[in-house]
Amino acid sequence: MTKGKVYLVGAGPGDPKLITVKGLESIKKADAIVYDRLASPRLLTYAKPGAEKIYAGKLPNLHTMDQDAINRLLVDLALEGKVVTRLKGGDPNIFGRVGEEASLLVDHGIEFEIVPGITSAIAAPAYAGIPITHRDFNSSFAVVTGHERPEKKDSTINWEEISTATKTILFLMGITKIRHIRDQLIKYGKSPQTPVALIRWGTRVEQKTLVGTLETIAEQVEQENFKPPAVILVGEVVKLREKLKWFENKPLFGKRVLVTRARAQASELADQIDDLGGEAVEFPVIELKQPEDEQTLNKLDQALQQLEQYHWVVFTSVNGVDYFFKRLRDLRIDIRTMQHARIAAVGPKTAGALEERGLVVTSIPKQFQGEGLLEGILPELEKNQNVLLPRADIAREYLPKKLNELGLNVTEVDVYENVISDHGLEEVLTYINKNRLNVITFTSSSTVRNLVDILTREGLDAKQYLNGVTIVCIGPITAQTAQEYGLNVTKVAEEATIESLIEAIKEI
Repeated sequence: MTKGKVYLVGAGPGDPKLITVKGLESIKKADAIVYDRLASPRLLTYAKPGAEKIYAGKLPNLHTMDQDAINRLLVDLALEGKVVTRLKGGDPNIFGRVGEEASLLVDHGIEFEIVPGITSAIAAPAYAGIPITHRDFNSSFAVVTGHERPEKKDSTINWEEISTATKTILFLMGITKIRHIRDQLIKYGKSPQTPVALIRWGTRVEQKTLVGTLETIAEQVEQENFKPPAVILVGEVVKLREKLKWFENKPLFGKRVLVTRARAQASELADQIDDLGGEAVEFPVIELKQPEDEQTLNKLDQALQQLEQYHWVVFTSVNGVDYFFKRLRDLRIDIRTMQHARIAAVGPKTAGALEERGLVVTSIPKQFQGEGLLEGILPELEKNQNVLLPRADIAREYLPKKLNELGLNVTEVDVYENVISDHGLEEVLTYINKNRLNVITFTSSSTVRNLVDILTREGLDAKQYLNGVTIVCIGPITAQTAQEYGLNVTKVAEEATIESLIEAIKEI
């Protein structure tokens, strides 16, 4: 069998967007991913379908897998002919033991590449507002391990030299030995008044920064119950934090937000959450696809082949627009056949999707739902007009019902199906179980129903299980659905738009 290849990849400090392009490519091509606890779990969502995911995380005194076992695992997977990505927090070259892993690969003739990552030694202080060099304070820095091999009898850290050799010293993995570090630095020349900053889970929403001096920091760690993982920064540059801190000042800092909308739409909301300092966890409980039922497709195709007969075509979502045009392309139908129809859209996003395709929208309601849409076009409707409604298979019946009552001839067609999806459930349950999920967003009634159904399948009572998690809905219809399931809705967006939903999250 042909031997595989191993990529030894630095996953960066925690923020998944800080991984390198090459590192991300290594994840996407891997047949097996061996990852540790400091690598963002969101990076695993980029793995190709069927990729094996093996957790090899370590706690200071509890190893899921010791280093020798990890080394052997990489060899075994590669000997099976697999492309293996070893995903390590930070930069694997900085106290990441990459040399040991690579050495065994060489011994077995296995090809490998080392893909550097952004080290937490630089990234965590940067996200805390502390540049590790500044012309007014220092022109060099040192990075030191705070967690040497336990079997060592003598430390390889030359405290006498390191204490005074540079103005800024960074210690990785040293929280449990903060007293020893403090004592050695003071003993060998550092002033007790030297500023110190500890940054825990740097670059993540859990980031916490503790500032003190060498004289006070050990007691502060005990009082605050400050736990690993954290970077220790010793030096005058810490004084810049109050002026330069930026990440912790963002409006959504500290909030991990679950995004439940379909994957094709989730990125817009997720990107805005990330830009505002939160962390978006994408869990698309909806999967959209073209109808497969023959009878449904026949009805849709018949309507599209008679577009010239309609006086109105009413679109109630961006998805409806996308799948409407997809089917037109599939059937090779010229859009000019609907030249006599007036176009209505439920909101500005839907209108924008239509205008991108060269269609001018007659009406956009002030209230972005069926009720508002009907109110907007009501003065222009005439009895016996033909109306085409291209929608989802689970769309509300309000609009067609009211149009029929007004004497119009309504043709409803399902241009796409909304089916349940639970890809990524394990990660979401972990966040909820560990109280690390702050907000759940619902952008439609179907996202509510699907999430409740998924939890029910897992034997969980959604009302009890989600108790304590803030719930924000995009509009009153979605909020009503959530309340019907017993969920406690904290906030409802003033308008049914992503921008208004973001504002609602800010206000929490």
